[in-house]
Amino acid sequence: MALSDSNERLDSLFVRIVKRVVFYGLLYSIGYANWSMTWVLIPALIVTLSEEYAHTKKKKRTFAKEAASGKEKEIIENWGELPFWVVFPDVERAEWLNKAVKQCWPFINFYARDLIKTYVENKLKKNLEKYSLKGFHFERIILGSTPLRTGGIVVYDNVSREEIVMDVDVSYAGDCDIKFRLRGLLGGIKNFQMYGKLRIVLKPLIRHFPLIGGVQLFFLNNPDIDFELDGIAGILDVPGINESLRKCVCATVASLMVLPNKFPVKFTPEVSSEQLNTPNPAGVLRVHVIEAKDLVKKDITFTGKSKSDPYAQLVVGEQSFKTETIQSNVNPKWDYWCEFVILESTGQEILITVWDEDATDDEFLGRVSVDIASLIKAELSDMWLVLEDVKHGDIHIRTNWLTLSTDYSNLKAALYESQQLQLSHMSSALLIVYIDSATNLKQVRASTKPDPYVQLQLGRQIKTTNSVMRTVNPVWEESFIFMLTNPDSDYLNLKIFDAKTEAELSEISYNISSICTKDNLEVEKEVLRLEYGKSDRKLIWSLHLKIFHNANFQEYLEKRPSSRASSSSADTIEQVSDSDSVSSDSTKYTSRSSRRHTRLSLRSSSSISSRLSQECYGDINLTMRYSLQRQRLIVVVHRVSNLCFEDPTEDKDIYVKLYLLPERCKATKRKTKVMKGCREPAFDKKLEFLVSQDEINERYLEVSVIEEKVIKNEILGQVIIELKDVSLPLTKSFELGPRVRHD
Repeated sequence: MALSDSNERLDSLFVRIVKRVVFYGLLYSIGYANWSMTWVLIPALIVTLSEEYAHTKKKKRTFAKEAASGKEKEIIENWGELPFWVVFPDVERAEWLNKAVKQCWPFINFYARDLIKTYVENKLKKNLEKYSLKGFHFERIILGSTPLRTGGIVVYDNVSREEIVMDVDVSYAGDCDIKFRLRGLLGGIKNFQMYGKLRIVLKPLIRHFPLIGGVQLFFLNNPDIDFELDGIAGILDVPGINESLRKCVCATVASLMVLPNKFPVKFTPEVSSEQLNTPNPAGVLRVHVIEAKDLVKKDITFTGKSKSDPYAQLVVGEQSFKTETIQSNVNPKWDYWCEFVILESTGQEILITVWDEDATDDEFLGRVSVDIASLIKAELSDMWLVLEDVKHGDIHIRTNWLTLSTDYSNLKAALYESQQLQLSHMSSALLIVYIDSATNLKQVRASTKPDPYVQLQLGRQIKTTNSVMRTVNPVWEESFIFMLTNPDSDYLNLKIFDAKTEAELSEISYNISSICTKDNLEVEKEVLRLEYGKSDRKLIWSLHLKIFHNANFQEYLEKRPSSRASSSSADTIEQVSDSDSVSSDSTKYTSRSSRRHTRLSLRSSSSISSRLSQECYGDINLTMRYSLQRQRLIVVVHRVSNLCFEDPTEDKDIYVKLYLLPERCKATKRKTKVMKGCREPAFDKKLEFLVSQDEINERYLEVSVIEEKVIKNEILGQVIIELKDVSLPLTKSFELGPRVRHD
């Protein structure tokens, strides 16, 4: 023990020496090269900030330890210095449970060591390899003498009769001693802290002792994790690199115990592993991130102007999605869609964080969290949310709650709804796959048995089981959830590999449409033959298909008229529900020139929708509608007719350009392709504008028919349409007038 402590002190001393040698060597190099004083100030600033960062972290860890082991009076004295999560909850304090855990803590130490070596080490090793950090394994795992604590317990009563559900606030801020080797170098983790809300589900309740068949343990949302690197790894304990390592550790914890992942423990053989391991989703939350406004400007350009390059990240449990980055815009329009599988209807929240993308570290632009239970209750929500922890900024999202059905007849409506979104990655169903076991797998090497694992792939979704060591009869007992675009055409590919050699042992391609004919859309303990001629070489699995069901959309389909509105191009016109339209009154049209009090000043002596004197400007045939579901104004440019030219025999090169006013910029501009050598061009081109329902009545559509020329294009006719005075959907020919000049 003394020798080990001596080695640790030497490692710590070595780290400090290396840091100082690097720092002073850098200063020497700067002086030797006769560089500017700026190059001295920058390293000094970096070191100062790193030390301040380490001091702040150490202070927080110290107070967290006091919260975990101290008395309430001592904690209150330092209330202002405590982490945000250290509070005295309104729910029941179960101090007796803390005393019981403290008594069991030495034995929990032994169990945790085996658990971390068995489950955590392999997953953490794979995650570190993504950062090119190989050769990871634990040397020593001691959780220390300070036990895990519970802050408060809530037991729910509105649950199934066959289960007991409780939420427990847990925190660990102990004196753990964890040693590992990475690339042959000895490192350590100390001052490890974790806080989160742990859900404990006791299920199923049975009639025989012990009355409870098993337990499921999982975090509803990602727990807060903090730690400090020790030994040779302490060199990497600087902002940026440390954050990458922390993400790696958090991802490992999430893959084990953050929804949709659960840690099951079976108490009695009467309960099947499938019953505990197979998830039962409550539904799917479809989220549309529309836009944000008035975000904080973080970047300063060479011209002295401030800007931001924002993107949004959405997280529910382990599931995470990220929008695209909009360059140099504090009022970005993302128009991003994603879908979250919700396993628990209470307790979960969706966390939305907005970041400014930078070449180094992304900068924080605000966050907001929404309780998913409230979104489920509302079914359909459209809201502006104020971003927190920043001076200003708002984000606009729309959510739709989809329940799950085992009625195959609901698939038609689900497919139609996903087609309406016109997004290839939107889903209509989900598939739950339970991999039980396999028997008599082939051996790659005659001298040793394989370490088999299963890889499942559906489109771009890839899931893998854990590998089972040295066996040809592996038992996995793991479940996965896949999102399906169309169950009638999707295929699930299953491969079994040997983890030692990565050799493929078996492969199957499964047609998901075969489940659609089964009762309740499920297959229980199906036996698949892995190889023809080998009846004992097989795999056992179960499949459960769930169809998305939107009650509001289903009601629309039942009322939808059988005939479609006439149009010149069936491929470019979509059938829209009445709920997707702004109104259904008779068609109106008012010229733009009557609104001189608006931000645009128009110089026109009469309505531009009428012909002036004997001049001829022609007509343009348009179809317009508003999709409430997609938050888009959709305009189909059909054809232009009755244009007047000086030379009636000369053909022209014509295109149509549209602006969604009052903003005149690239984001509000759309145009058709140029139709060469024609006088009455037919475009049948669909153009879309992202605009919220609240703003649609404040917008104006400027439509210009333009002749393309070598030097300067010429506007042949123009019309401006006030959307507030137009009943959508609408198909109409608009009379073109002269070009409208803007001040």
